Amino acid sequence: MHLTIKDLETFQQQHPDYQMELVEGEIIVMSPSGLESDEVAAEIIRQLGNWVRPRKLGRVGASSAGYVLPNANKDVRAPDCSFIRADRLKRTTQKFAQLVPDLMFEVASVSDSPDKLRRKIQEFLSLGTLVGVLVDPRVQTVEVCRLGQETGVLRDGDVFTVPELLPGWEMEVASIWAPVFDEDE
Repeated sequence: MHLTIKDLETFQQQHPDYQMELVEGEIIVMSPSGLESDEVAAEIIRQLGNWVRPRKLGRVGASSAGYVLPNANKDVRAPDCSFIRADRLKRTTQKFAQLVPDLMFEVASVSDSPDKLRRKIQEFLSLGTLVGVLVDPRVQTVEVCRLGQETGVLRDGDVFTVPELLPGWEMEVASIWAPVFDEDE
């Protein structure tokens, strides 16, 4: 059975506590992530949003923001964090966005396969996303992907920038990891 966006919307109304994606006609229920990956995603969203919103550069979305992909299946996917330039979406929508974001982040949780997340990022890039980022708190790396370019890997001490989208914005890699509150530090 090939499910549609309408089916996804119905399932979401029936099960509002679940996050779902529509992939190749199947509804995928997203399992809750661990606290660490969610903390990292929240920090990326906070830093990105704090730069974007006062400058009116666009929109920043979290893991519930679904995008109807312009592929044959009309998949609905949701990155952990996303950015859309203001000129591409002048007014927000209560429904799924009918475009791909300009920048998207996937944050690996303990149950995620990094290769599966890389494939998701590549799909977004092939459909028009300019920069896709895989953040892996387990090994504290940030993989930066651009279509047709070699993936760059950033670590603590490095700074993530996307001058083609957000000139002047910088995010120190070390600043996104979940803090440690040991007494001896």
